[in-house]
Amino acid sequence: MSSMGCSFQAYLMNLILVSVVIIPHVLGCFNSVISFGDSLTDTGNLYNSSPNKSLHYFQPPYGETYFHHPTGRCSDGRLVIDFIAQFLGLPLVPPFLQSLNSNQSVQNFEAGVNFAVIGATGLDASFLATLDIHSPSTNNSLRIQMEWFKQMLPSLCNTSLDCKKFLSTSLILMGSIGCNDYNDGLLGGKSIQLVLSYLPLVIEAIASAINELIELGAATIMVPGNNPIGCFPAYLSKFESSDKSQYDPSTGCLKWLNEFAQYHNEQLQIELSRIRRLHPQVTIIYADYYNALLQLYQSPHQFGFTGETSKACCGGGGPYNYNSSVLCGDAGATACENPSQYINWDGTHSTEAAYRLMTKDLLHGNYTFPRFASLCVSEM
Repeated sequence: MSSMGCSFQAYLMNLILVSVVIIPHVLGCFNSVISFGDSLTDTGNLYNSSPNKSLHYFQPPYGETYFHHPTGRCSDGRLVIDFIAQFLGLPLVPPFLQSLNSNQSVQNFEAGVNFAVIGATGLDASFLATLDIHSPSTNNSLRIQMEWFKQMLPSLCNTSLDCKKFLSTSLILMGSIGCNDYNDGLLGGKSIQLVLSYLPLVIEAIASAINELIELGAATIMVPGNNPIGCFPAYLSKFESSDKSQYDPSTGCLKWLNEFAQYHNEQLQIELSRIRRLHPQVTIIYADYYNALLQLYQSPHQFGFTGETSKACCGGGGPYNYNSSVLCGDAGATACENPSQYINWDGTHSTEAAYRLMTKDLLHGNYTFPRFASLCVSEM
């Protein structure tokens, strides 16, 4: 991993110095939120499309904190996308596939629509299958989500000009996406060298979707990076080591996995800089999920997290309360009494408490580039 050893912070400083990014217009209140992605953003698409309602994601204690029942979200409560919508004064973003199972009119999507699906990948499932990498949840890749979006768009606007106007007042959340391309490989036993070999293709898939959205009229696109996966109980359990040098002494996270996540983020930002130069009229915001979440692991007590940071709140036991054979929601799994004291929810996803703090710092702090600025005033 020595090729990825350059400092992430140094990289960002260099990026700022060599590339001046100007926000083309003042960000105000958006009329809608349109999102793509995976389980970090799915508000119910897998639930509405899956014939198997017994999946562990769809069982208590998922959703217990805010909704008081499972909603198809991979947390005890709200996600980053939910907090963003509430900050903007918009309703929670409904899942697109909900319309297939109800009489919901497409008009209800005028204030937002979510295409993200639990388990979604940036690359098509058919390509990953050639590498013997398979998603346990879905084959709805980013390309398929984009197809859903283009099929739905004419229902919200009559002409190309109308669609451009509609999209120009929408906040597009592109992701997170790409994490499962790596999760399915690494947690499935593939080598880091193999996963690195297709990382450029993941970046290319994200860039292709962004460019397509710009052509359709998108004016503000927020693009999250990867999380510090070396801090996640699922990875800590899978790659547990007696070699203490593999762990960051300040967080207990696996260094090589976090270096990999940083490398993805660096390559993503290079591509976003290129797209900005090609489309200076478009605001492309990089959302630094990595550092917004990592700070919680670095100073947990400062943020009110008194539970063990290396443990999931909900899981099947073991040193990290994660067991791939007994997942949160399965029979035999147990959950902590107070999820707000934990950063991690189920081994691969964060708690509502962590997402709330992340979103606050993304919208008001230094974890977006360019910094997210909004004329909307709201308490979080």
